[in-house]
Amino acid sequence: MKATRTFGVNTWVWTSPLTDRRLAELAPRVREWGFDVIELPVENVGDWDPGRAAKLLDSLGLSATLVVAMGPGRELVAAGGETIAATQDLLRRVVDASATVSSPVVAGPLYASVGRTWRMDDAERRACYEQVRDGLAPVVEHARAAGVTVAVEPLNRYETSVVNTVDQTLDALAGLPAEGCGVALDVYHMNIEEQDIPAAIRRAGDRIAHVQVCANDRGAPGADHLDWPGILTALDEAGYRGPLVIESFTGDNETIATAASIWRALAPSQDAIAVDGLSFLAGLSAGRHRTP
Repeated sequence: MKATRTFGVNTWVWTSPLTDRRLAELAPRVREWGFDVIELPVENVGDWDPGRAAKLLDSLGLSATLVVAMGPGRELVAAGGETIAATQDLLRRVVDASATVSSPVVAGPLYASVGRTWRMDDAERRACYEQVRDGLAPVVEHARAAGVTVAVEPLNRYETSVVNTVDQTLDALAGLPAEGCGVALDVYHMNIEEQDIPAAIRRAGDRIAHVQVCANDRGAPGADHLDWPGILTALDEAGYRGPLVIESFTGDNETIATAASIWRALAPSQDAIAVDGLSFLAGLSAGRHRTP
């Protein structure tokens, strides 16, 4: 059954960190372009006010999704008890922000800070995944009570060594309740790590809780070599009914540009990543184009 799609865009396309002022500037433009959803990054709790954001988005008829940035020291694995407890507390606060803006998900690589990598043999990996489950369990319990799903994102091999593929993520989450805990798919990382993206989507199946999209180089979806018809068909077959959210990054902020390796312009403008990406995805979903 073909899904009726909704489309979103992450404010990282334009700014970092998100603030109340920048959200007030961006949200009306996002709605005017035709997006249904605006994705709100939480780099630090308090950068933007959830109550104020909820009122703004409600006035515009926009829905929200949340992603959390896992900076240095945000760890649920291979870390001391105080660090893990502080990370769990942070994630619970992000869940609360998500509930305030009526976001159904908190997505991201919730297990470890981005860029942290180390080698693991099979036994060490099994122990690591047990730590993932133990670390996430109280956060998932809090999320379920708030009506929010924790969506765990695998990243490419250069950004983490914990989970890189759908299969690894499903393994790491085994035993955690599907209600309240799922997988966040990002086609940028999947293009690097999955041998067959549509097949990996089908394997994720009903554990898919969130989907982020962009071109293979982080530009606008459609300006690339990805098999978008195959990706959208696989999402339909997996039963995914959530939004497709365009995630890219601005090169104007040194910290985020370095973290995301944005060394050149990815489109004629940052607006074009959003507008052209939406036009392509909406057109493909409506059957107006067949190939990327």
